[in-house]
Amino acid sequence: MRSCENRTVIITGAGGGLGRAYALAFAEEGAKVVVNDIDREAAEAVVAQIRQQGGEALANSDDITRYDDAGLILQAALAAFGSVDVVVNNAGICRDRMFASLTEADWDAVVAVHLKGHFCLSSHAVKHWRELAKQGEKVQARIINTSSGAGLQGSIGQSNYAAAKGGIASLTLVQAAELARYGITVNALAPAARTGMTEEVFAEVMRKPENGFDFFAPENVAPVVVWLGSTASAGVTGQLFEVEGGRLSVADGWRRGPQLDNHGRWAVAEVGAAVEDLLQRAVPAQKVYGT
Repeated sequence: MRSCENRTVIITGAGGGLGRAYALAFAEEGAKVVVNDIDREAAEAVVAQIRQQGGEALANSDDITRYDDAGLILQAALAAFGSVDVVVNNAGICRDRMFASLTEADWDAVVAVHLKGHFCLSSHAVKHWRELAKQGEKVQARIINTSSGAGLQGSIGQSNYAAAKGGIASLTLVQAAELARYGITVNALAPAARTGMTEEVFAEVMRKPENGFDFFAPENVAPVVVWLGSTASAGVTGQLFEVEGGRLSVADGWRRGPQLDNHGRWAVAEVGAAVEDLLQRAVPAQKVYGT
């Protein structure tokens, strides 16, 4: 039996890039796939490919940044396939600017698609799954979020994107802690792959080789996403996986580092020496991308 047989998956931003690779991989493992993308033609092309290969899929172009519209995605999936088991929050955009040149519109657009988009669809799905759990049904649901190395380490020229992706990493931790009681696991990815979002900035670095292993192919990330969406991943939640080529790692999150206890209020004159001591003993953070 294939790993996602009889499971229904909603994937946002699935008309191309990583989302398309996920949709095809889930379908190959037996899942019914809702291909959501603001580009309706792109979504329909992916659906056509899945159906040509004998799979079941539905195209959808409802807006993930509008709460009520995001609910329509869930309703379409339920109407077509009778159930929803997995939400893959993948859709994203970039509006790269140095912070001093960043506009309010640049900020709002990126935060809306990434951070709010993760909230809107997941909120509707969680309410649906929570109701099933309250009715006594066994829920084996999955939310798979998309963060980024920019969200974990920061990235020059991407303060809006990095802030949204960092928020998604934190959101994942809270969702995992709160939703386990309902049979819902929540994990996140920080993928490195050649997509529409990366082709301009990293076109040369991520160029497809003429032969050999295509390190930045989106298809390299898909097996991890499919496994996380399957019932086999039931014991894994609250994790953030970095996937790049053939490399898979789990991110080591924020934790309390070295500390000093003054056993009372610090004087301003004492703080500098204390901070110097703490920084000397702390494990240095990874450098911000672009520095």
